[in-house]
Amino acid sequence: MKRLIEKGLMFGNLVPVESPALVERYNRALKALTGKETKLADFHIDISGYSPEVGDELGDHLYLNANGCNRQFILLTTDQKTAPLLNAKFSTSRGILSRFIEENEAQLFTLTARDAVAGELENTVYDLDEPKRLFDIRRITVVADTTGNHVAEGQKLSGLIERFRSEEDGWWDDVLIGEMIQLAEKTGDVTRNPVSLKATSFDQGNFWTAHFGGLYIFRDVEHPAALSVGPKEKLGALPITYVFDLSDRNQVAKLLDINDLVEPIHEARGTDAAAILRQKMDFIVVAAAAELGLDIGHGSRRDLRQAAASMGSRLPEEFRGLAELLRWVETGGRFPRITAMHPAYFYTLRAKPHADRDLVNMLLAELSPLDVRQLYICHKELFYDLYRSWPEAKKQFVADYLEREYQIDKAGARRDLFGPEPGMADTGVVVEAGPWSRRTSRKTDIVDAVGPWGSVRKDRR
Repeated sequence: MKRLIEKGLMFGNLVPVESPALVERYNRALKALTGKETKLADFHIDISGYSPEVGDELGDHLYLNANGCNRQFILLTTDQKTAPLLNAKFSTSRGILSRFIEENEAQLFTLTARDAVAGELENTVYDLDEPKRLFDIRRITVVADTTGNHVAEGQKLSGLIERFRSEEDGWWDDVLIGEMIQLAEKTGDVTRNPVSLKATSFDQGNFWTAHFGGLYIFRDVEHPAALSVGPKEKLGALPITYVFDLSDRNQVAKLLDINDLVEPIHEARGTDAAAILRQKMDFIVVAAAAELGLDIGHGSRRDLRQAAASMGSRLPEEFRGLAELLRWVETGGRFPRITAMHPAYFYTLRAKPHADRDLVNMLLAELSPLDVRQLYICHKELFYDLYRSWPEAKKQFVADYLEREYQIDKAGARRDLFGPEPGMADTGVVVEAGPWSRRTSRKTDIVDAVGPWGSVRKDRR
Protein backbone atom coordinates (compact mmCIF):
# COMPACT_ATOMS: atom_id res chain seq x y z
CA MET A 1 0.00 0.00 0.00
CA LYS A 2 3.02 2.26 0.48
CA ARG A 3 3.40 2.48 -3.32
CA LEU A 4 -0.16 3.78 -3.66
CA ILE A 5 0.33 6.34 -0.88
CA GLU A 6 3.55 7.66 -2.45
CA LYS A 7 1.83 8.10 -5.82
CA GLY A 8 -1.15 9.87 -4.28
CA LEU A 9 -3.48 6.99 -5.12
CA MET A 10 -4.37 6.28 -1.49
CA PHE A 11 -5.16 8.92 1.14
CA GLY A 12 -4.85 11.48 -1.65
CA ASN A 13 -6.51 14.91 -1.50
CA LEU A 14 -6.89 14.82 2.28
CA VAL A 15 -6.91 18.15 4.12
CA PRO A 16 -3.83 18.85 6.29
CA VAL A 17 -4.35 19.94 9.91
CA GLU A 18 -1.07 21.53 10.95
CA SER A 19 -1.61 24.66 13.05
CA PRO A 20 -1.99 24.42 16.86
CA ALA A 21 -5.25 26.38 16.62
CA LEU A 22 -6.84 23.85 14.21
CA VAL A 23 -5.57 20.90 16.25
CA GLU A 24 -7.09 22.44 19.39
CA ARG A 25 -10.45 22.97 17.63
CA TYR A 26 -10.37 19.40 16.33
CA ASN A 27 -9.75 18.10 19.83
CA ARG A 28 -12.66 20.09 21.23
CA ALA A 29 -14.98 18.59 18.64
CA LEU A 30 -13.51 15.10 19.03
CA LYS A 31 -13.97 15.31 22.80
CA ALA A 32 -17.57 16.42 22.40
CA LEU A 33 -18.39 13.60 19.97
CA THR A 34 -16.39 10.67 21.33
CA GLY A 35 -14.84 11.67 24.66
CA LYS A 36 -11.37 11.14 23.09
CA GLU A 37 -8.51 13.46 22.10
CA THR A 38 -5.42 13.22 19.92
CA LYS A 39 -1.89 14.10 20.99
CA LEU A 40 -0.68 14.47 17.40
CA ALA A 41 0.68 17.87 16.39
CA ASP A 42 -0.38 17.45 12.75
CA PHE A 43 -2.45 15.01 10.70
CA HIS A 44 -4.80 14.81 7.68
CA ILE A 45 -8.59 14.56 7.53
CA ASP A 46 -11.19 13.50 4.96
CA ILE A 47 -14.51 15.19 4.19
CA SER A 48 -15.97 13.87 7.47
CA GLY A 49 -12.99 14.85 9.62
CA TYR A 50 -11.77 11.28 9.95
CA SER A 51 -7.97 11.02 10.09
CA PRO A 52 -6.02 7.81 9.32
CA GLU A 53 -3.24 9.01 11.63
CA VAL A 54 -5.62 9.65 14.51
CA GLY A 55 -7.26 6.27 13.83
CA ASP A 56 -3.84 4.61 14.16
CA GLU A 57 -3.13 6.53 17.36
CA LEU A 58 -6.47 5.60 18.94
CA GLY A 59 -6.40 2.04 17.63
CA ASP A 60 -9.88 2.62 16.23
CA HIS A 61 -10.47 3.57 12.60
CA LEU A 62 -14.21 3.81 13.21
CA TYR A 63 -13.91 6.40 15.95
CA LEU A 64 -16.33 8.70 14.07
CA ASN A 65 -18.55 5.87 12.80
CA ALA A 66 -18.98 3.45 15.70
CA ASN A 67 -22.16 1.70 14.57
CA GLY A 68 -21.65 2.22 10.86
CA CYS A 69 -25.06 3.82 10.35
CA ASN A 70 -24.97 7.28 11.97
CA ARG A 71 -21.66 8.74 10.85
CA GLN A 72 -20.31 11.65 12.89
CA PHE A 73 -18.25 14.41 11.32
CA ILE A 74 -15.93 17.31 12.19
CA LEU A 75 -15.59 20.30 9.86
CA LEU A 76 -12.56 22.57 10.29
CA THR A 77 -12.79 24.20 6.87
CA THR A 78 -15.10 24.26 3.87
CA ASP A 79 -12.13 22.96 1.83
CA GLN A 80 -13.10 19.51 3.10
CA LYS A 81 -15.91 19.39 0.51
CA THR A 82 -13.44 18.17 -2.16
CA ALA A 83 -11.78 15.54 0.06
CA PRO A 84 -12.63 11.83 -0.24
CA LEU A 85 -14.60 9.85 2.34
CA LEU A 86 -12.56 7.00 3.81
CA ASN A 87 -13.99 3.83 5.36
CA ALA A 88 -17.36 4.51 3.77
CA LYS A 89 -20.21 2.26 4.92
CA PHE A 90 -22.84 3.78 2.62
CA SER A 91 -22.43 5.04 -0.94
CA THR A 92 -24.58 8.10 -0.22
CA SER A 93 -22.59 9.49 2.73
CA ARG A 94 -20.00 11.49 0.82
CA GLY A 95 -22.60 13.03 -1.49
CA ILE A 96 -24.71 14.11 1.48
CA LEU A 97 -21.75 15.72 3.24
CA SER A 98 -20.58 17.42 0.07
CA ARG A 99 -24.03 18.89 -0.69
CA PHE A 100 -24.45 19.98 2.92
CA ILE A 101 -21.16 21.90 2.80
CA GLU A 102 -21.85 23.43 -0.62
CA GLU A 103 -25.36 24.59 0.24
CA ASN A 104 -24.25 26.09 3.58
CA GLU A 105 -20.80 27.24 2.50
CA ALA A 106 -21.15 30.89 3.54
CA GLN A 107 -22.48 30.02 6.99
CA LEU A 108 -19.94 27.24 7.53
CA PHE A 109 -17.11 29.53 6.42
CA THR A 110 -18.15 32.01 9.11
CA LEU A 111 -18.59 29.34 11.78
CA THR A 112 -15.31 27.50 11.08
CA ALA A 113 -13.38 30.78 11.19
CA ARG A 114 -13.58 30.61 15.00
CA ASP A 115 -14.62 27.08 15.93
CA ALA A 116 -15.05 23.53 14.64
CA VAL A 117 -18.44 22.34 13.44
CA ALA A 118 -19.36 18.90 14.73
CA GLY A 119 -22.36 16.81 13.80
CA GLU A 120 -23.89 13.56 12.68
CA LEU A 121 -25.61 11.98 9.66
CA GLU A 122 -28.62 10.87 11.62
CA ASN A 123 -31.32 8.37 10.72
CA THR A 124 -33.89 6.47 12.73
CA VAL A 125 -31.81 3.26 12.79
CA TYR A 126 -29.07 3.03 15.41
CA ASP A 127 -28.20 -0.64 15.32
CA LEU A 128 -27.95 -2.72 12.16
CA ASP A 129 -28.27 -6.11 13.82
CA GLU A 130 -29.96 -7.74 10.79
CA PRO A 131 -30.12 -6.93 7.06
CA LYS A 132 -33.82 -6.03 6.98
CA ARG A 133 -33.09 -2.99 9.18
CA LEU A 134 -31.35 -1.39 6.19
CA PHE A 135 -34.75 -0.87 4.58
CA ASP A 136 -35.81 1.33 7.51
CA ILE A 137 -33.23 3.93 6.44
CA ARG A 138 -35.17 6.34 4.28
CA ARG A 139 -34.02 9.83 5.18
CA ILE A 140 -30.72 11.18 6.48
CA THR A 141 -30.78 14.33 8.61
CA VAL A 142 -27.61 16.35 9.07
CA VAL A 143 -27.42 17.58 12.67
CA ALA A 144 -24.59 20.10 13.14
CA ASP A 145 -23.36 22.90 15.38
CA THR A 146 -20.11 24.35 16.63
CA THR A 147 -18.62 23.09 19.87
CA GLY A 148 -19.70 26.43 21.33
CA ASN A 149 -23.32 25.90 20.19
CA HIS A 150 -23.28 29.02 17.99
CA VAL A 151 -26.06 27.73 15.71
CA ALA A 152 -28.40 26.80 18.56
CA GLU A 153 -27.71 30.03 20.41
CA GLY A 154 -28.11 32.04 17.20
CA GLN A 155 -31.55 30.50 16.72
CA LYS A 156 -32.37 31.21 20.35
CA LEU A 157 -31.28 34.84 19.95
CA SER A 158 -33.42 35.18 16.81
CA GLY A 159 -36.41 33.99 18.84
CA LEU A 160 -35.67 36.51 21.61
CA ILE A 161 -35.39 39.32 19.07
CA GLU A 162 -38.76 38.37 17.66
CA ARG A 163 -40.23 38.46 21.17
CA PHE A 164 -38.63 41.85 21.77
CA ARG A 165 -40.17 43.25 18.60
CA SER A 166 -43.62 41.71 19.00
CA GLU A 167 -44.29 41.99 22.74
CA GLU A 168 -45.86 45.25 23.83
CA ASP A 169 -43.67 45.59 26.93
CA GLY A 170 -40.48 44.30 25.30
CA TRP A 171 -38.67 47.65 25.69
CA TRP A 172 -39.05 47.49 29.47
CA ASP A 173 -38.18 43.78 29.91
CA ASP A 174 -34.67 44.06 31.43
CA VAL A 175 -34.31 40.28 31.74
CA LEU A 176 -35.10 39.77 28.05
CA ILE A 177 -32.73 42.56 26.98
CA GLY A 178 -29.95 41.24 29.22
CA GLU A 179 -30.30 37.72 27.80
CA MET A 180 -30.19 39.10 24.24
CA ILE A 181 -27.00 41.05 24.97
CA GLN A 182 -25.37 38.01 26.57
CA LEU A 183 -26.16 35.78 23.58
CA ALA A 184 -25.15 38.47 21.06
CA GLU A 185 -21.66 38.52 22.56
CA LYS A 186 -21.27 34.91 21.39
CA THR A 187 -23.25 34.87 18.15
CA GLY A 188 -22.72 38.36 16.74
CA ASP A 189 -25.40 40.33 14.90
CA VAL A 190 -27.82 37.62 13.77
CA THR A 191 -30.08 40.20 12.10
CA ARG A 192 -27.37 40.97 9.53
CA ASN A 193 -25.55 37.64 9.61
CA PRO A 194 -28.07 34.92 10.47
CA VAL A 195 -26.48 31.82 11.98
CA SER A 196 -28.55 29.01 10.49
CA LEU A 197 -27.96 25.93 8.38
CA LYS A 198 -30.25 24.81 5.56
CA ALA A 199 -30.62 21.69 3.40
CA THR A 200 -30.18 19.35 6.34
CA SER A 201 -32.42 16.46 5.19
CA PHE A 202 -31.64 14.10 2.33
CA ASP A 203 -33.58 11.11 1.00
CA GLN A 204 -31.72 7.82 0.75
CA GLY A 205 -33.30 5.83 -2.04
CA ASN A 206 -30.98 3.53 -3.98
CA PHE A 207 -27.65 2.85 -2.28
CA TRP A 208 -24.78 0.47 -1.55
CA THR A 209 -23.73 -0.52 1.94
CA ALA A 210 -20.66 -2.36 3.19
CA HIS A 211 -22.74 -4.04 5.90
CA PHE A 212 -23.45 -7.78 5.72
CA GLY A 213 -20.71 -8.40 3.19
CA GLY A 214 -21.93 -5.75 0.76
CA LEU A 215 -25.45 -5.05 -0.46
CA TYR A 216 -26.89 -2.96 -3.32
CA ILE A 217 -30.47 -1.83 -2.76
CA PHE A 218 -32.51 -0.57 -5.72
CA ARG A 219 -35.91 0.36 -4.33
CA ASP A 220 -36.63 3.71 -6.03
CA VAL A 221 -36.84 2.18 -9.50
CA GLU A 222 -39.76 0.79 -11.47
CA HIS A 223 -38.79 -2.81 -10.69
CA PRO A 224 -37.05 -2.92 -7.27
CA ALA A 225 -34.58 -5.57 -6.13
CA ALA A 226 -31.69 -6.10 -3.73
CA LEU A 227 -28.31 -7.48 -4.81
CA SER A 228 -26.07 -9.23 -2.30
CA VAL A 229 -22.32 -9.46 -2.88
CA GLY A 230 -22.26 -12.71 -0.89
CA PRO A 231 -24.74 -15.60 -0.96
CA LYS A 232 -28.27 -14.20 -0.77
CA GLU A 233 -29.42 -17.03 1.49
CA LYS A 234 -27.42 -15.55 4.37
CA LEU A 235 -29.50 -12.37 4.39
CA GLY A 236 -32.68 -13.98 5.61
CA ALA A 237 -36.09 -12.50 4.80
CA LEU A 238 -36.02 -8.97 3.38
CA PRO A 239 -38.93 -6.55 2.84
CA ILE A 240 -38.47 -6.58 -0.94
CA THR A 241 -39.83 -9.05 -3.49
CA TYR A 242 -36.68 -9.87 -5.43
CA VAL A 243 -33.31 -10.64 -3.86
CA PHE A 244 -30.34 -11.78 -5.96
CA ASP A 245 -26.62 -12.13 -5.49
CA LEU A 246 -23.82 -11.45 -7.96
CA SER A 247 -23.79 -15.05 -9.14
CA ASP A 248 -27.30 -14.50 -10.57
CA ARG A 249 -25.85 -12.87 -13.67
CA ASN A 250 -28.99 -13.14 -15.83
CA GLN A 251 -31.13 -11.55 -13.14
CA VAL A 252 -28.62 -8.77 -12.43
CA ALA A 253 -28.42 -8.00 -16.15
CA LYS A 254 -32.23 -7.95 -16.36
CA LEU A 255 -32.47 -5.62 -13.36
CA LEU A 256 -30.09 -3.13 -14.97
CA ASP A 257 -31.74 -3.38 -18.38
CA ILE A 258 -35.41 -3.32 -17.44
CA ASN A 259 -34.90 -0.26 -15.20
CA ASP A 260 -33.02 1.49 -18.03
CA LEU A 261 -29.89 1.93 -15.90
CA VAL A 262 -27.14 0.89 -18.35
CA GLU A 263 -26.06 1.17 -21.97
CA PRO A 264 -23.49 -0.73 -24.05
CA ILE A 265 -20.22 1.18 -24.38
CA HIS A 266 -20.28 0.88 -28.17
CA GLU A 267 -23.71 2.60 -28.29
CA ALA A 268 -22.84 5.46 -25.92
CA ARG A 269 -22.82 8.84 -27.65
CA GLY A 270 -19.53 10.72 -27.86
CA THR A 271 -17.48 7.74 -26.67
CA ASP A 272 -14.36 6.25 -28.27
CA ALA A 273 -15.54 2.68 -27.73
CA ALA A 274 -12.50 1.11 -29.43
CA ALA A 275 -10.04 2.93 -27.13
CA ILE A 276 -11.98 1.96 -24.01
CA LEU A 277 -12.21 -1.69 -25.07
CA ARG A 278 -8.47 -1.81 -25.81
CA GLN A 279 -7.64 -0.45 -22.37
CA LYS A 280 -9.92 -2.97 -20.70
CA MET A 281 -8.18 -5.73 -22.68
CA ASP A 282 -4.78 -4.42 -21.56
CA PHE A 283 -5.79 -4.66 -17.91
CA ILE A 284 -7.00 -8.22 -18.45
CA VAL A 285 -3.69 -9.18 -20.11
CA VAL A 286 -1.74 -7.73 -17.18
CA ALA A 287 -3.83 -9.70 -14.68
CA ALA A 288 -3.49 -12.94 -16.63
CA ALA A 289 0.26 -12.51 -17.23
CA ALA A 290 0.88 -11.74 -13.57
CA GLU A 291 -1.02 -14.85 -12.49
CA LEU A 292 1.04 -16.98 -14.89
CA GLY A 293 4.32 -15.32 -13.90
CA LEU A 294 4.96 -13.93 -17.42
CA ASP A 295 7.06 -10.83 -18.00
CA ILE A 296 5.17 -7.78 -19.33
CA GLY A 297 8.27 -5.59 -19.66
CA HIS A 298 7.45 -1.92 -19.14
CA GLY A 299 3.75 -2.52 -19.75
CA SER A 300 3.73 -0.73 -23.11
CA ARG A 301 1.08 -1.62 -25.70
CA ARG A 302 3.73 -3.58 -27.62
CA ASP A 303 4.80 -5.48 -24.48
CA LEU A 304 1.20 -6.37 -23.70
CA ARG A 305 0.53 -7.56 -27.28
CA GLN A 306 3.53 -9.85 -27.03
CA ALA A 307 2.32 -11.16 -23.68
CA ALA A 308 -1.13 -11.81 -25.13
CA ALA A 309 0.38 -13.64 -28.09
CA SER A 310 2.51 -15.81 -25.79
CA MET A 311 -0.52 -16.80 -23.71
CA GLY A 312 -2.59 -17.87 -26.72
CA SER A 313 -5.31 -20.26 -25.56
CA ARG A 314 -4.60 -19.35 -21.93
CA LEU A 315 -6.09 -15.87 -22.41
CA PRO A 316 -9.18 -15.35 -20.21
CA GLU A 317 -12.67 -15.47 -21.72
CA GLU A 318 -13.11 -11.81 -20.74
CA PHE A 319 -10.29 -10.91 -23.16
CA ARG A 320 -11.70 -13.06 -25.96
CA GLY A 321 -15.17 -11.56 -25.67
CA LEU A 322 -13.89 -7.97 -25.71
CA ALA A 323 -11.61 -8.79 -28.65
CA GLU A 324 -14.63 -10.00 -30.66
CA LEU A 325 -16.53 -6.83 -29.83
CA LEU A 326 -13.52 -4.67 -30.73
CA ARG A 327 -13.27 -6.34 -34.14
CA TRP A 328 -16.96 -5.61 -34.74
CA VAL A 329 -16.55 -1.96 -33.69
CA GLU A 330 -13.56 -1.43 -35.97
CA THR A 331 -14.33 -3.62 -38.98
CA GLY A 332 -18.03 -4.53 -38.82
CA GLY A 333 -19.19 -7.96 -39.84
CA ARG A 334 -21.16 -10.34 -37.64
CA PHE A 335 -22.11 -8.90 -34.28
CA PRO A 336 -20.70 -11.05 -31.44
CA ARG A 337 -23.20 -12.79 -29.19
CA ILE A 338 -22.18 -11.91 -25.63
CA THR A 339 -24.88 -12.89 -23.17
CA ALA A 340 -25.07 -12.11 -19.47
CA MET A 341 -23.49 -15.48 -18.67
CA HIS A 342 -20.39 -14.61 -20.71
CA PRO A 343 -17.54 -13.40 -18.44
CA ALA A 344 -17.06 -10.32 -20.68
CA TYR A 345 -20.68 -9.12 -20.54
CA PHE A 346 -20.52 -6.57 -17.71
CA TYR A 347 -17.23 -5.20 -19.07
CA THR A 348 -19.18 -3.97 -22.10
CA LEU A 349 -21.62 -1.78 -20.14
CA ARG A 350 -21.65 1.59 -18.43
CA ALA A 351 -24.33 3.46 -16.50
CA LYS A 352 -26.68 5.78 -18.33
CA PRO A 353 -26.73 9.46 -17.23
CA HIS A 354 -29.15 9.46 -14.30
CA ALA A 355 -29.05 10.34 -10.60
CA ASP A 356 -27.77 6.86 -9.64
CA ARG A 357 -25.06 6.73 -12.28
CA ASP A 358 -22.20 6.42 -9.78
CA LEU A 359 -23.99 3.64 -7.88
CA VAL A 360 -24.55 1.63 -11.07
CA ASN A 361 -20.94 2.10 -12.20
CA MET A 362 -19.87 0.94 -8.75
CA LEU A 363 -21.89 -2.25 -9.22
CA LEU A 364 -20.45 -2.76 -12.71
CA ALA A 365 -16.94 -2.33 -11.30
CA GLU A 366 -17.65 -5.11 -8.81
CA LEU A 367 -18.91 -7.32 -11.63
CA SER A 368 -15.84 -6.62 -13.81
CA PRO A 369 -12.92 -6.53 -11.34
CA LEU A 370 -10.18 -7.05 -13.96
CA ASP A 371 -10.86 -3.52 -15.26
CA VAL A 372 -8.72 -2.01 -12.51
CA ARG A 373 -9.14 1.58 -13.68
CA GLN A 374 -12.93 1.48 -13.34
CA LEU A 375 -12.51 -0.44 -10.08
CA TYR A 376 -10.23 2.30 -8.71
CA ILE A 377 -12.47 5.14 -9.83
CA CYS A 378 -15.83 3.66 -8.85
CA HIS A 379 -15.15 1.32 -5.93
CA LYS A 380 -11.96 2.26 -4.09
CA GLU A 381 -12.67 0.13 -1.02
CA LEU A 382 -12.84 -3.02 -3.16
CA PHE A 383 -9.81 -1.90 -5.18
CA TYR A 384 -7.67 -1.59 -2.04
CA ASP A 385 -8.87 -4.98 -0.74
CA LEU A 386 -8.00 -6.74 -4.00
CA TYR A 387 -4.73 -4.85 -4.47
CA ARG A 388 -3.26 -6.40 -1.33
CA SER A 389 -3.41 -9.90 -2.86
CA TRP A 390 -2.12 -9.03 -6.36
CA PRO A 391 1.28 -10.23 -7.65
CA GLU A 392 4.01 -7.60 -7.44
CA ALA A 393 4.18 -7.10 -11.22
CA LYS A 394 0.47 -6.27 -11.41
CA LYS A 395 0.71 -3.89 -8.43
CA GLN A 396 3.55 -2.00 -10.13
CA PHE A 397 1.84 -1.78 -13.53
CA VAL A 398 -1.51 -0.65 -12.10
CA ALA A 399 0.06 1.97 -9.80
CA ASP A 400 2.21 3.36 -12.63
CA TYR A 401 -0.71 3.39 -15.06
CA LEU A 402 -3.08 5.18 -12.69
CA GLU A 403 -0.43 7.75 -11.79
CA ARG A 404 0.42 8.36 -15.46
CA GLU A 405 -2.98 8.18 -17.14
CA TYR A 406 -5.56 9.01 -14.48
CA GLN A 407 -4.03 11.33 -11.88
CA ILE A 408 -3.09 14.02 -14.40
CA ASP A 409 -6.69 14.52 -15.57
CA LYS A 410 -9.24 12.83 -13.32
CA ALA A 411 -12.23 14.80 -14.58
CA GLY A 412 -11.30 14.16 -18.21
CA ALA A 413 -10.84 10.43 -17.64
CA ARG A 414 -14.21 10.13 -15.91
CA ARG A 415 -15.90 12.10 -18.68
CA ASP A 416 -14.36 9.90 -21.40
CA LEU A 417 -15.34 6.69 -19.61
CA PHE A 418 -18.74 7.55 -18.15
CA GLY A 419 -19.92 10.67 -19.97
CA PRO A 420 -20.67 14.14 -18.54
CA GLU A 421 -21.81 14.48 -14.94
CA PRO A 422 -25.62 14.12 -14.71
CA GLY A 423 -27.73 16.66 -12.85
CA MET A 424 -29.37 15.71 -9.55
CA ALA A 425 -32.79 15.60 -11.22
CA ASP A 426 -31.58 13.82 -14.35
CA THR A 427 -33.64 10.72 -14.94
CA GLY A 428 -31.61 9.53 -17.91
CA VAL A 429 -32.06 9.56 -21.67
CA VAL A 430 -33.65 7.13 -24.08
CA VAL A 431 -31.07 5.44 -26.32
CA GLU A 432 -32.16 4.01 -29.65
CA ALA A 433 -32.48 0.23 -29.54
CA GLY A 434 -29.40 -1.60 -30.74
CA PRO A 435 -28.16 -5.20 -30.91
CA TRP A 436 -28.12 -5.50 -27.10
CA SER A 437 -31.18 -3.52 -26.14
CA ARG A 438 -34.92 -3.87 -26.56
CA ARG A 439 -37.22 -1.12 -27.65
CA THR A 440 -39.42 0.26 -24.91
CA SER A 441 -42.62 -1.24 -26.30
CA ARG A 442 -41.15 -4.74 -26.43
CA LYS A 443 -39.75 -4.43 -22.90
CA THR A 444 -43.13 -3.29 -21.61
CA ASP A 445 -44.87 -6.23 -23.32
CA ILE A 446 -42.54 -8.71 -21.60
CA VAL A 447 -43.04 -7.12 -18.18
CA ASP A 448 -46.80 -7.11 -18.56
CA ALA A 449 -46.78 -10.77 -19.58
CA VAL A 450 -44.44 -12.43 -17.07
CA GLY A 451 -43.28 -9.74 -14.62
CA PRO A 452 -39.86 -8.11 -14.50
CA TRP A 453 -37.98 -11.36 -13.81
CA GLY A 454 -39.90 -14.03 -15.70
CA SER A 455 -36.60 -15.76 -16.50
CA VAL A 456 -36.01 -16.21 -12.78
CA ARG A 457 -39.06 -18.42 -12.45
CA LYS A 458 -38.07 -20.37 -15.54
CA ASP A 459 -34.53 -20.95 -14.25
CA ARG A 460 -35.81 -22.07 -10.87
CA ARG A 461 -38.21 -24.58 -12.44
